Amino acid sequence: MRAVDVYTVEPWGLYLARPTPDRAQFHYLESWLLPSLRLRATVFHFNPGHERDQDYYLDVGEYTAGPQVWHSEDHYLDLMVRTGRGVDLCDVDELLTAVRHNLLTPETAEQAVHTAVAAVDGLARHGYDLNRWLASQGMPVTWRGASPGTA
Repeated sequence: MRAVDVYTVEPWGLYLARPTPDRAQFHYLESWLLPSLRLRATVFHFNPGHERDQDYYLDVGEYTAGPQVWHSEDHYLDLMVRTGRGVDLCDVDELLTAVRHNLLTPETAEQAVHTAVAAVDGLARHGYDLNRWLASQGMPVTWRGASPGTA
């Protein structure tokens, strides 16, 4: 259990913002869980000396809304988005290891690849602008903190 500053529920997703006192690399994070896209979009507010060349970090997985509780299952693939510049697919090795050790079914892994490819395609079609892509999908996200990657 972790303290959360803000929860916002929209018909298409759940926003949360919280401090991360247990992390040396960053002090705060903001995330949108986006079930229909099978993505969690996160902005990390890095501590000095731990900055990364990324604006958004996308976790591929299964995100399910419930009446009181949301559930998430990580499918290991991640995307690092640099607004206006590109996107990197990360952790393919973790996905393959998870399948090899029966932590994910081959069908779930295949869905994760399809999800990642669809996200890369959507981002590319919108100039690698996550907010523009999500708005085009009827998901106008907002972020509480400073510009992504700078706080």
